[in-house]
Amino acid sequence: MAIGNLQNYLSLIPSLKQLDSHLLWMSYDEEADTLYINFKKPSIADNSELTDDDIIIRYEKEQVVGLTILNAGKRKNV
Repeated sequence: MAIGNLQNYLSLIPSLKQLDSHLLWMSYDEEADTLYINFKKPSIADNSELTDDDIIIRYEKEQVVGLTILNAGKRKNV
């Protein structure tokens, strides 16, 4: 399967290199238009916060373990 625009994926590299963990799992729910990003598996959040721009930051013992990006397909930049 060919990737439509490889440059979009390559542009993520600088941000990914800054993460504490170099492991990353993502899934996109097209029906809900929601992108799930996990920095830990299993990712068991014990707390979360919703930002003003509809991003849910998920925490486990005060460490960020994931992001849930609502309305992901409507965004130009996350």
